[in-house]
Amino acid sequence: MSDVPPHIDAGAMARLVPMSAAIEAVEAVLKAGLDPEAEPPRGVVEVPGGQLLLMPSSTASYTGVKVATVTPQNAARDLPRVQGVYLLLDGTTHTPLALLDGIALTSLRTPAVSGAAIKHLAVPDARRLLVFGTGPQAWGHVEAVRAVRPSLAHVDVVARNPERVAAFVDRCREAGLSAAPATPRDVAAADVVCCCTTAREPLFDSALLPPHATVAAVGSHEPDAREVDEALLTRGLVVAESRGVASRECGDIVLAVNAGTFDMGRLRTLAELVRGEVEITGTRPRLFKSAGMAWEDLGVGAAAYERWAGAA
Repeated sequence: MSDVPPHIDAGAMARLVPMSAAIEAVEAVLKAGLDPEAEPPRGVVEVPGGQLLLMPSSTASYTGVKVATVTPQNAARDLPRVQGVYLLLDGTTHTPLALLDGIALTSLRTPAVSGAAIKHLAVPDARRLLVFGTGPQAWGHVEAVRAVRPSLAHVDVVARNPERVAAFVDRCREAGLSAAPATPRDVAAADVVCCCTTAREPLFDSALLPPHATVAAVGSHEPDAREVDEALLTRGLVVAESRGVASRECGDIVLAVNAGTFDMGRLRTLAELVRGEVEITGTRPRLFKSAGMAWEDLGVGAAAYERWAGAA
């Protein structure tokens, strides 16, 4: 082995791990018995202009850590809001195995986690997706929904910038999907809604959602920010990555609990969902709230490394 671990860049990540494989990697970690509740809390250090995040995790086979930055003002600089690197280590010897592009890994694992949830929550014949946002996460969620619901035929796009909406619509059409600019009220026609924004207040009135709809909200990991309203949590089935993370970082859930409109005893976890322990009915909407966890980076990062090693 070389003294310098290989660097798996964004292009290699895209070639090595298609969305379907990333979703399978997420599910495989949970089915293998990893307990997200045992994960150490995300380390968050306030730095000038943003945050430094430290996200370690380990399994029997691998150990890894993501070092990421969140810089809100980077949008005005035409730079990514989230940047970082991922170091993958052997689980026994802790020898460095690979350095992965942190942006590419985050851009892949976040929609892959949503895809794992949507695979079990969404109606089998889902055809209409509404996406809030036009960034990499929004596109990743189009890919994730399409990976678990090949029936997907149409994408509605809601965002503040008309030019970016138009470009996103064109990208969907080039991928073989029908697509159109939309408004928040169009959630009334959606089978799946993906919220991929930096919003701090609800993006839509959940009373408009049909009872069979599935919502994935992934835009925040702060206890005072949310993309969905309290009424959705009161009305719907709610799933999160872990109860601990939900109570610390998921504003969509924390604010509803503080308002007395949601009881944490009703919360189900992604692991329970993947293992088939959650009853799904068509009489109420389903919400998956994700804040992002270190085990997800490890699962998808290890899959990328194994595919790289197999091809080397």
